Amino acid sequence: MKTLIIIPAYNEVMNVPKLVEELNELNYDYIVINDCSTDDSAKVYSLNNISHLDLPLNLGLASVTQVGFKYAMDNDYDCAIVVDGDGQHLPIYIQPLIEKIGEGYDYAIGSRFLTKKRPWSMRMLGSRILTMAIRLKTGRRVSDPTSGMRAMGRSVMEEFANGMNFIAEPDALCHLLRKKRKVCEVQVSMEERQGGESYFASPMKSIQFMYNVLISIMFVQ
Repeated sequence: MKTLIIIPAYNEVMNVPKLVEELNELNYDYIVINDCSTDDSAKVYSLNNISHLDLPLNLGLASVTQVGFKYAMDNDYDCAIVVDGDGQHLPIYIQPLIEKIGEGYDYAIGSRFLTKKRPWSMRMLGSRILTMAIRLKTGRRVSDPTSGMRAMGRSVMEEFANGMNFIAEPDALCHLLRKKRKVCEVQVSMEERQGGESYFASPMKSIQFMYNVLISIMFVQ
């Protein structure tokens, strides 16, 4: 299956080059979508021959990944896998996700908690609330609804490229489950952020994210 790794990145100049090096070692096609970063990302990516698109405006995660899906469709890829630019998603788990799409699944999630226990923390409390909301809406339990590492086949990729209207991964997942798409999870391990600062470093941003996603799942969906 012709597969593209989509890497949304905002101010990830400390992390993306190492990730790309690992992807090159595994011989994966990739594209970095540089979301109008304010650091030296564009310069560093160009100097290091990193395949990337520089966006003229900061679009945010959902729209950035949609640009990646459009790119994948335009270049006739059969499968797309989103891998965060912060170094947390390990390329060794890409192949198991591809295999699930090859088995006929529409959407495969790299889950940290499929076979491992989810720890207790404020962030994991939010994850549990989203798991409950998705179960209320779809009847399906998903162990790691906020995972950004996900693979999709061409039909989902095409839908997201042409008409995606989701805030983030959890409500996109809820949409697919409600449409009876074949969705599965694959156990993966993830690293801590290797450098830079997460969008969710601010508690207020985390709260706003949770509020918006829950509204989308419970009412907009």
